[in-house]
Amino acid sequence: MKKILIVEDDEIIAQELQSLLNNAGYVATIFSHFENALEEILKEKVDLILLDINIPHINGEFLLQEFRKQSSIPIIMVTSRNSEADELLSMSFGADDYITKPYNPNILLLRIAAILKRVDSNSQNLVYRDIDILIQKGILRRGNEEIILTKNEMIIFCYLVTHQNRIVTRDELMTDLWSNNEYINDNALTVNISRLRSKLKEIGYEDAITTRKKMGYILS
Repeated sequence: MKKILIVEDDEIIAQELQSLLNNAGYVATIFSHFENALEEILKEKVDLILLDINIPHINGEFLLQEFRKQSSIPIIMVTSRNSEADELLSMSFGADDYITKPYNPNILLLRIAAILKRVDSNSQNLVYRDIDILIQKGILRRGNEEIILTKNEMIIFCYLVTHQNRIVTRDELMTDLWSNNEYINDNALTVNISRLRSKLKEIGYEDAITTRKKMGYILS
């Protein structure tokens, strides 16, 4: 069963959420250590977090921003604020979704299921030639050699691997990055491709990614 952590200081709302999630087949627990929220949440072994913006001692958006520096566990922001600015800020800080109170319980469950399905599909490791791609660890492994990729590099490489031997446009890569909440510009994409090439070269694949002028890239 998937485990979900409810970070909500309103006991009634937290208990209602817990009942909803438990009845839907999840194992839901309520978080209550707000004084040391970041440290305590990082200790939790869960599959998804429901995080309220207005919690004691620390702003939920700041907590999200700090948490994202150390963990990629999916987070849905839950708040009574109906503000586009808050939604944009939360998404830019790494939230996987954002829902306002009062919310439709069925819609919340659908959003949770969609995120968990996406994470499960992304957690499956891939293979490129004799390189094992350990997606969750951000590692390429070839024999005894290991290369660490950044999140963006891994997203790009996985997209190229799953579309191997055909031209992938820059727009495709940008769209895939944005769908993973990685909002980079055109120049940043060029930098990430260059770094990825350098890392592939370190493990013996110098010419793995070929540039097709005015078309895109192809992984062969």
